[in-house]
Amino acid sequence: MRWVEISITTTEDASDAICEMLAQIGADGIAVKDPYEIARIIEDPESLAYADEGYIDSLGTDVSIKAYFAEFDDGVRLGPKSEEYVDPNGVGMIYGNLADKTMSVEDAVALVKEKLDDIAQFLPMGKGFEGYQFVSDKDWENEWKKDYKSFRISDRVIICPSWEEVQAGQDDIVVKLDPGSAFGTGTHETTSMCAGLIDETIRPDDKVLDLGTGSGILAIIADKLGAAKIEAVDIDRLAVDVAVDNCNNNGCGDIDCYTGELSTVKSNDYSLIIANIIADIIAAIAPDVPSHLAPGGRFICSGIINTKKDKVEKALDDAGFKVIKHLEKNDWQAYLCEMK
Repeated sequence: MRWVEISITTTEDASDAICEMLAQIGADGIAVKDPYEIARIIEDPESLAYADEGYIDSLGTDVSIKAYFAEFDDGVRLGPKSEEYVDPNGVGMIYGNLADKTMSVEDAVALVKEKLDDIAQFLPMGKGFEGYQFVSDKDWENEWKKDYKSFRISDRVIICPSWEEVQAGQDDIVVKLDPGSAFGTGTHETTSMCAGLIDETIRPDDKVLDLGTGSGILAIIADKLGAAKIEAVDIDRLAVDVAVDNCNNNGCGDIDCYTGELSTVKSNDYSLIIANIIADIIAAIAPDVPSHLAPGGRFICSGIINTKKDKVEKALDDAGFKVIKHLEKNDWQAYLCEMK
């Protein structure tokens, strides 16, 4: 298989909105090189990263985004692909009106440019669309490796790519992660906030559902921190395949990874449900989450950009949740909730 790689150069202000747009139209993966985020990681006193003098200044101020779409014989398919799990009555609005829609590469690129123009009406875009090219699976893998380094995601957990070794403390837990073409390298604010909440609240007897698992990172963290039973679910079969590999590579093969969504999960007595998705999906599923929680169960949700904060908070409140911890990092929100 080869991939269509679309390159975008933008500003820090617009990067989150662009990534959310790309995810909503069905990008199979997004790689972001944000000089501001790199600088924050390097300058963090607890960071595992280091850089030569002058390196941070050399990064410049542009945020580079590369979106990847799989090319099939009939073109680029936006939204869920035919081999993926699709429940027409389920939570499919993440893909908007693009469900299983096939376009030529040129039309798909034109759609991305149109969406970028829409974002540019309310956020500074910078250079914007820079072009596209075709890349092989091997090129795809190497793209992830270029800028993906070990880092501490929470008090006790270090994320480390499989091709690196890391100096870990006696009480540290190391998660080896190859994100492949699924979302979830752990570097994004939403994932790191979820990881921190899991680290703070996990219990040895927890039965956990990681909804929208992506690379499986949060499920693996929950497992390594001692949860009793974990299910990792995603509507994207490609993500589930990556999650299975990552679980096995971390000695977490007991995690039950499968394709599905909230309406098709296997239990209704989870003590912890995690949903790091996007705001609209969280708002849509909020009324149904309580019926899948055991008494006293908790709900961690993130992927919520600040412009959708009020919508999600109202949905949580209407569903009977009370927020017991609210985290905010840059433009993103995360919530730890219990039933009222």
